[in-house]
Amino acid sequence: MLSRLPLSFLFLTAGVLCSPVYDMVLYPPMYVRDPFGTFNHTQDLVTSTVVPVFDVQPVMAEIEALQIKYQNALNFLTGKNLMVLPDALSDPGLDALSDAAFTDTTSDLSGFVLFGSTTISQQANMSFSAMNAAAQSATDPLTDKIQRTINVPFHGPLGFGKKSQQLSVAFDTGFADLWIPVGCDDCVNPQYNAAASSTYRNTGNAFNVNHEGFSYAEGTLAYDTISMSGLKVNGQYFGAVTDVSSNFNANPISGCLGLGFSSIATSGKPTFFENLIMQEKVEAPFFSVHLTRGKASGSKITLGGYDMSKAVGPLTWVSVISKSYWTVHFDGAVVEGKYVSGDVDAVIDTGSSFIYVSQALANSIYANILGAGPAANYSSGFFSFPCDSNPTISFSLGGHDFGLSIQDFKLGQDGYGSTNCIGGIIGLDDAFMEGIVIIGNAFMKSWYSVFDYSHGARVGFAPSINNAQ
Repeated sequence: MLSRLPLSFLFLTAGVLCSPVYDMVLYPPMYVRDPFGTFNHTQDLVTSTVVPVFDVQPVMAEIEALQIKYQNALNFLTGKNLMVLPDALSDPGLDALSDAAFTDTTSDLSGFVLFGSTTISQQANMSFSAMNAAAQSATDPLTDKIQRTINVPFHGPLGFGKKSQQLSVAFDTGFADLWIPVGCDDCVNPQYNAAASSTYRNTGNAFNVNHEGFSYAEGTLAYDTISMSGLKVNGQYFGAVTDVSSNFNANPISGCLGLGFSSIATSGKPTFFENLIMQEKVEAPFFSVHLTRGKASGSKITLGGYDMSKAVGPLTWVSVISKSYWTVHFDGAVVEGKYVSGDVDAVIDTGSSFIYVSQALANSIYANILGAGPAANYSSGFFSFPCDSNPTISFSLGGHDFGLSIQDFKLGQDGYGSTNCIGGIIGLDDAFMEGIVIIGNAFMKSWYSVFDYSHGARVGFAPSINNAQ
């Protein structure tokens, strides 16, 4: 396990832990830093000779948060300590609902190239049809930006109560609870006014998200109507938080919406999206995510639907192997044409910024990049490579190859004036990362992602419109 960071340095991201963010660094004035490893400047990192300096502090803090978030991962991924999922979520009828959204046509791939990805002929010859105008689906815009020195992850509005009070929450596929502050004396961010909702009920049962003493959100389990862009769940359970650690107040996001499987939920209750499925509120049992690159706005999540305008190619499906996190098999990586074996579980996590692997796997990956090695100015786990190179990297997930864009892999200079850049694949302690890889937004910016409960559960990846721009 990695050594602990002091509390004064704690940076718990709402995306990583559905907790707040502290960024103790002021960025160089010539750049506005995107919190997910790229920079909001007009020059393309592939061809530009101007590369911003890498800032390690937010990444180290995210690593600290990941240690807490995934402290039970080994048990969960081996089937231990899991809650039983409702039978309705494995009903064969879900397969037909999902299949009905498909046709045997192939999307136009003209002009699209992504380093290391499979060729068109290797991709599944299938894409989504246009959704019926009356289809039960909803799209929520997601925001990703910096507010002064506070790092704000992907978040969007969610409606609470009979009057649908709108509050901003983080959307996290690596988490499975919904929580929001209610009558919290120490909370400075917008709270849910439960007294204004005639449908609000509090069970009195304790709700506690305690991250090993580093951060906590405590209250009671309640239920009410929860809505998103016209989709409503009656009687949705959530944590009505009345006491939080002080670091929560640094974040303008009010709470968190977990989108993992409820088998890992602290509340022991179905998630918001699972209830949408079981209450037959969505036409299809999947949600899809588009993440922008280098922009504060434009990202979106669609519940029960698929936005064809955000993809430039067909979906490739990968089977879920553990209904805890959205977990697929990581066969290995292809780096500069050379295969690196993996044979571990990969969690597809919208709440993580980068790609995290074991130290041993990171060593093997970077060994195949000419000029790469341990970063000169940072701790073990960080690697650098020549800034003027564009190594090709792809991941093999469930037997399919998916390329990683150099724009998301090249994070910045290894110190001012350095000709080497930090890579977006980060090595963590071998014991902590035993049997697991965490694949975050650095990957999903290249792949429009669909999280589907049907067919035994699966994740679909289609080439993102980001890569055709």
